[in-house]
Amino acid sequence: MKFDKPAGTNPIDRKMVIGKATDRIDGPLKTTGTAPYAYERHDVVANQAYGYIVGSTIAKGQIASIDTADAKASPGVVGVVTWENAGKLGTSHWHTARLLAGPKVEHYDQAVAIVVADSFEEARAAAKLIRVQYKRADGQFDLAAQKASATKAGDGADSAVGDFASAFASAPIHLDQQYTTPDQSHAMMEPHASIAAWDGDKLTLWTSNQMINWAVDAMSDLLLIPKENVHVMSPFLGGGFGSKLWVRADAMLAAVGARVTGRPVRVTLTRPMVFNNTTHRPATIQRIRIGSDKDGKITAIGHESWSGDLPGGGPEGATNQTKKLYAGANRMTALRLAVLDLPEGNAMRAPGEAPGLMALEMAMDEFAEKLGMDPVEVRIVNDTQVDPENPNRPFSQRNLVGCLRKGAEAFGWNKRNPKPASVRDGRWLVGMGMASAYRGAPVMNSAARVDIDRNGVVTVATDMTDIGTGSYTIIGQTAAEMMGVPLDKVVVKLGDSSFPVSSGSGGQWGANSSTAGVYAACMALREKVAAKLGLDPKSAVFENGTVSAGGKSAPLTDAAGLSAEDRIEFGDLSRKYVQATFGGHFVEVAVDAYTGEMRIRRMLAACAAGRILNPKSARSQVIGAMTMGAGAALMEELVVDKRFGYFVNHDLAEYHVPVHADIPHQEVIFLEEEDPTSSPMKAKGVGELGICGVGAAIANAIYNATGVRVREYPITLDKFVEQMPRVA
Repeated sequence: MKFDKPAGTNPIDRKMVIGKATDRIDGPLKTTGTAPYAYERHDVVANQAYGYIVGSTIAKGQIASIDTADAKASPGVVGVVTWENAGKLGTSHWHTARLLAGPKVEHYDQAVAIVVADSFEEARAAAKLIRVQYKRADGQFDLAAQKASATKAGDGADSAVGDFASAFASAPIHLDQQYTTPDQSHAMMEPHASIAAWDGDKLTLWTSNQMINWAVDAMSDLLLIPKENVHVMSPFLGGGFGSKLWVRADAMLAAVGARVTGRPVRVTLTRPMVFNNTTHRPATIQRIRIGSDKDGKITAIGHESWSGDLPGGGPEGATNQTKKLYAGANRMTALRLAVLDLPEGNAMRAPGEAPGLMALEMAMDEFAEKLGMDPVEVRIVNDTQVDPENPNRPFSQRNLVGCLRKGAEAFGWNKRNPKPASVRDGRWLVGMGMASAYRGAPVMNSAARVDIDRNGVVTVATDMTDIGTGSYTIIGQTAAEMMGVPLDKVVVKLGDSSFPVSSGSGGQWGANSSTAGVYAACMALREKVAAKLGLDPKSAVFENGTVSAGGKSAPLTDAAGLSAEDRIEFGDLSRKYVQATFGGHFVEVAVDAYTGEMRIRRMLAACAAGRILNPKSARSQVIGAMTMGAGAALMEELVVDKRFGYFVNHDLAEYHVPVHADIPHQEVIFLEEEDPTSSPMKAKGVGELGICGVGAAIANAIYNATGVRVREYPITLDKFVEQMPRVA
């Protein structure tokens, strides 16, 4: 099905199932512990062995020698694999560094070997017997030190409209500040894990991965085998946040270990390896300049960002939102990339916008203070309904103002005292802060297969994944809506490369794209059903398990055995319109006047994100993202050992993430919105919008509470406690 013009009225508009707050259909499996996660698939293949990965203890250099004799002789060991006996391996464009080092080492904890044994304990014990001699090379591990050597981050990295420099220099009101965000880890509950088994030259991989088709593509490239010889399954994931967009060392080394030893091999990454061996959100240094007239209308806005990655890697796109969020005739953005020999930097929930808005929205708060204007009103004054870089391109839907106004009203923003450090509650200094939220709404082609059995059960199959977001449920709701059956008459099968290729989960494109693919397949099936029943497909109504048209009706079971497969193919509407999601974040914090201890008291997000397919699971996505945003603002920081090039705090004991006690109250408001240019579903995504702007809203609330501005995230008390208002 081609989608190249805005959607008109269609079966989804009935909203009999779609748009209802619905319990997740996978909930019973999750709560009873019977959802089959990758590492727990004891049932899929017999005689599984365990793999344990040995990581490099240097960040850059060469392996001079590797002695595996003692490990091979250790009890229970089936085999030890290094680059020397792994066989010929390829590379994949999905990875910046090789997943198996040798002899070159590109980053700390890069895999140098895998030990395969009868038990996990035996594999781990043997791994400690491997002796590696390295030739260490000097590396670069400090973004600030390498900032001057950073270069333009490729074509399209920079943008310019008008004459920013002149407009900024002549602006009556202007702000020029630097902000920094640290390296951060995904820290999902389920580590990367895989089981690999070979049947001749065909590989089956049970893994924890967000993008099944990308995984097939990568494994084909890495193992130098045809794609049709790779079967990937990932029906359930315990979180990913972008780190599982691509297969990692667990998948490849499980496959290599199984090929060398002749046994199925299961591998899970240890928690420290998740931090140092996989991907992370790169640190940024950001400079933001804003100039305006005295009424607060922006006349010049500039945003520059520096980040680092391994050679051949890419930048953190922290200027993404600045190109689109606020009006202003004279504009400039620039991305600079430094070479750093740290583990690979790559996508983490809302890559670009999440750290970019931490800076931009703090700058807007400072800017509002310079103007003497309310922070909400400054943002409203600078709203735009067209692309600021291309005024001929309108937004498909843009209700940022509605989010800000409704959010402010619901939060009680009018009670905020704009004078910092002026509100006390006993020993606590209390403040409010807010920020705008912006995240693009991309789509990807997506396919599905739908069939009907003799009991009227509709089965949907697509390789879409559910990373804890509720994909099973919204796909089931879509099929139920389209085929006119209750949700309990729908079976959803996901996460298998033998199913039609979907969008996969990531980039905030998953929900809208995958359900649009199911819509396309259902439309194809509806035509077949109507034809078999002798009904007009254009006027046929599917409802309550029956199909009716022209005064005639028949039960859906009369079409048993029919099946249809189709995919949604998106045209150029995304080039004609800016398709994006918007929101307003509001936060109240309390800071202990004596100790500087910070507590979030309440948070509210008002979101405009197209049709909300399932308000219950969408709310869960937003409050989860808000919680991650709180972690980024207050505690999450990968500490870099700048001598040896690794993340020191590489476990959940020392890399702190929020817990329930940190976030006592959260509220989410969804504005009524449908976007006919986005897809037949008229939906968008919310999973990443919820993190965008949260960090700045918290930072702005801390400033309102204390009068101390901290521009270096995370905002830990050591960075401001000495500047706190004197208690006595």
